Amino acid sequence: MSATTALPHEFLGPLRFLASLRLTVVCLGLGMLLIFLGTLAQVHLGIQQAQELYFQSLLVFWSPPGLSWKIPVLPGGYLLGAILLVNLLAAHATRFQVSRKKIGIFLLHLGVVLLIVGQLLTGLFARETQMRIDEGQTLGYSEAPREVELAVIDKSNPDYDQVVAIPEDRLAQGGTIQNPTLPFTIKIRRFLPNARLTMRAQESSPPPSLATTGFGAKVVAREIPRTVKDDERDLSTAYIEVDGLQGSLGTWLVSNAIPEPQAFSLDGKTYELVMRQRRFYKQFVLTLLHFAHDRYAGTDIPKNFSSRVRLVDFQRGENREVLISMNDPLRYRGYTFYQQGFDNNDKTTILQVVKNPAMLMPYIACGLVGLGLLVQFSMHLFGFLRKQNR
Repeated sequence: MSATTALPHEFLGPLRFLASLRLTVVCLGLGMLLIFLGTLAQVHLGIQQAQELYFQSLLVFWSPPGLSWKIPVLPGGYLLGAILLVNLLAAHATRFQVSRKKIGIFLLHLGVVLLIVGQLLTGLFARETQMRIDEGQTLGYSEAPREVELAVIDKSNPDYDQVVAIPEDRLAQGGTIQNPTLPFTIKIRRFLPNARLTMRAQESSPPPSLATTGFGAKVVAREIPRTVKDDERDLSTAYIEVDGLQGSLGTWLVSNAIPEPQAFSLDGKTYELVMRQRRFYKQFVLTLLHFAHDRYAGTDIPKNFSSRVRLVDFQRGENREVLISMNDPLRYRGYTFYQQGFDNNDKTTILQVVKNPAMLMPYIACGLVGLGLLVQFSMHLFGFLRKQNR
């Protein structure tokens, strides 16, 4: 008997600490401070980087001026959320007793748990991209507005292109990249997350260029800080050297500021190099039939803008027209297409594409919280009325 009763006592102290109300208050206070600092940091870092630094991290680090090492100064959003989740579960394990009178509190806490878990899943797996479609154009992919990739395109087959896409994270690591489908290796000579490009002829004393062939030999690239504005994007630039079996084929400058691919030939095949926004291909395609931009009469103030598209999905046999407007998105195959904006004199639509596997969890969580409050208050109200009747 003593052995069986010793185990709960060994865990009783840590469990009580994890379930303490003081820990809850401390975490909530740190959460308020984190939100305050993260909101202020958006001015200098931008929304995306501030979210990654403060809310989608375990710890918030700070670097002293002039030094490269970092000091953890605050728990991040993921760590605070995990501690609050453990605190709530520990409180139920130590103090909560299952009974009919506690069903409202149980539903309320279950909703809070789902809300925390849903936010974690959203931060880990949700992705927002964009589709820019011209009228009459058909598109089967969306692009990440703040991520780039180096595309190596094999154009030798007339029926299709074989593409090897190298993500930005791999380009930033540098070194040599080798892919079994390519008869050459790619050496990253230098990667600039954001750069300013100017023509070499416009410079009085331009520095020597790493590029030896292609358009980059005429361009000067200077690294600049990454942009934090939502309506701007980084001009990511890289110097890449292509090495074949017979030696180096040259060094190219590639950038998403240069939309035209740069071609070279090897072993009778033609290849193209282009830096572009990272693409995410879909199992279906959208064709923009017409974009409408309605304005209030006599003004240039937008009243409504909408896109009439044709959705074609050969796997599911879908071929239909859909109207996507400001308050009426398209939901299909786990993606949600919102009407975000327009460009090119109302000839180009910009659709925001959101994929969030945990999209329904916040709605379910809020419903459980509301139901729990309703049940708990109703039980107290009926109990009070019964006492009044007596």
